[in-house]
Amino acid sequence: MFGRPQILMKFFRQLKTIIHSANYYYYDRWRNNKSFKIYGCTEVVARFLIMINPKCVQHAHIQQGDETVNIENIIRAVPPTNSAIGESVETNMIDQEAQSPKSTHDGDLQVLSTIQKDLSPLPKKRNTISTDELFDAKRVKLDTKSLKTKRPGLTDEKYDETSYYFENGLRKVYPYFFTFTTFTKGRWVGEKILDVFAREFRAHPAEEYKRSIETGKLTVNYEKVPVDYRLKHNDLLANIVHRHEVPVSLQSITIVHMDEDIVVVNKPASIPVHPCGRYRHNTVVFILAKSHNLKNLRTIHRLDRLTSGLLIFGRTSKKARELEQQIRNRQVQKEYVCRVEGRFPDGIIECNEPIQVVSYKIGVCRVSPNGKDCRTTFRRISEVGDCSIVLCKPLTGRMHQIRVHLQYLGYPIVNDPLYNHEVFGPSKGRGGDIGGKSDEQLINNLIKIHNAENWLGVEEGGDVLMGNPLKCEIKTSVPNEDLIEIGAQNSKITSMVASITEAPPQTGHEEPIDPFDLNKTTYDPHCHECKVNYRDPNAKDLLMYLHAWKYKGVDWEYRTELPDWACKELIDYDTIDQ
Repeated sequence: MFGRPQILMKFFRQLKTIIHSANYYYYDRWRNNKSFKIYGCTEVVARFLIMINPKCVQHAHIQQGDETVNIENIIRAVPPTNSAIGESVETNMIDQEAQSPKSTHDGDLQVLSTIQKDLSPLPKKRNTISTDELFDAKRVKLDTKSLKTKRPGLTDEKYDETSYYFENGLRKVYPYFFTFTTFTKGRWVGEKILDVFAREFRAHPAEEYKRSIETGKLTVNYEKVPVDYRLKHNDLLANIVHRHEVPVSLQSITIVHMDEDIVVVNKPASIPVHPCGRYRHNTVVFILAKSHNLKNLRTIHRLDRLTSGLLIFGRTSKKARELEQQIRNRQVQKEYVCRVEGRFPDGIIECNEPIQVVSYKIGVCRVSPNGKDCRTTFRRISEVGDCSIVLCKPLTGRMHQIRVHLQYLGYPIVNDPLYNHEVFGPSKGRGGDIGGKSDEQLINNLIKIHNAENWLGVEEGGDVLMGNPLKCEIKTSVPNEDLIEIGAQNSKITSMVASITEAPPQTGHEEPIDPFDLNKTTYDPHCHECKVNYRDPNAKDLLMYLHAWKYKGVDWEYRTELPDWACKELIDYDTIDQ
């Protein structure tokens, strides 16, 4: 009667030793509770079968990180005494019992022999990371975070770094000092800082960047470095410049709808949505913050700088994510109106040609079989002389989708400065024909034409100014005849100004019309742009006949007034809605 209980006790002693040797955690739980009942009978058997599995032993060997680990030692060796773990005399007693010859009586489980028979070759240990290397890696991450916290954000201090003035029908920004920051890109690592700036940032000559490095205006991790410094991973580059922004249209930004969650505006042409390139304060985000006190807006979608029309911002993160998700899932119906060359065909015309980005740096695309799937429908809704007013419905959201598809169909937008140009060949890209040019040749030609036709050039007869440094800022303004002429045809500059002065925005913040004030300007003797007279942009540089008219989502819909160039009085709106 008493033989069977003795066998069971020996079995549990063996099981207790295996649990303790394989994992101190299980032993501690057994020792604290003095019973295996806390695991349950089923769990005890399951854990025992797992631990005698060779894979379990191999896994334990790998975690040890030591090739000298012996499988028998994992099962039978007495763990080293460690006061921090809380070992006691009871530990040695248990292991001595496990190693005693008495434990091999008939009926006992031969656990060790079973494991040794089923054991397969162990894989080589994984490479371990030393403590010093791990510490260095963490320190780099912490240093990077500390540098990021120093990067400028859209705070009140940034909004107030300069102000607007209005001249010649344009919104202009007083020059101001600004710190450009960027982290080192992978392709820059190991190169000299001067070589990188001379190649990647061609707004200024290499001599200017060399002077900035030597004077400490161009720093690495906010510290002065030599000209031959070689960039490293996570280096934060900061360059203090005297910034001159590009003028934009004086036309006001109309509030279409505003509540506690979103702001919907009618964006004028020529104004970028958010800071980019040569634009910062002359952007929709900054103008709304500075002139309408609408700050911390979340950008949900974007429009090209020359495209006018409906623009939606989120005032809360939750609403912004909701609308972004709808756009991403193609649950938002978009309708644009444009004015194209020629008489557009009757009926609904669908274009499914894939579009490929030729260059992200200069922002140009073309139809290519290697591009992404793209789909747009077009419909003529009116005619104006030799031109057509076309309703466009993009069913996908590719870069320059409407403009590229109209170019491919042979009906480019009338005043599109990019896709209605002979740089795409004699046929201007119709049917995908770009005159046999390669993508590289197309990019080079576009850069040359952009530099030649860009309005940011020296005025005729204007010399580099070395005497009076403020001459470029206080020069007499010459009325822009082209701007006045197109203003008379469309919305007229005078009515645009009156709409701002007489009709305050719905936000209750009236935007002032301030002339140039010499006391508000700044000057940097080393700034190249301070010494040059730049001519103001012509009307053709500020306007493109493409307008975002309607956006309709899951449970919302917004629309703007059509621009005057669309000849809205000739459009049959009932036909459009069918």
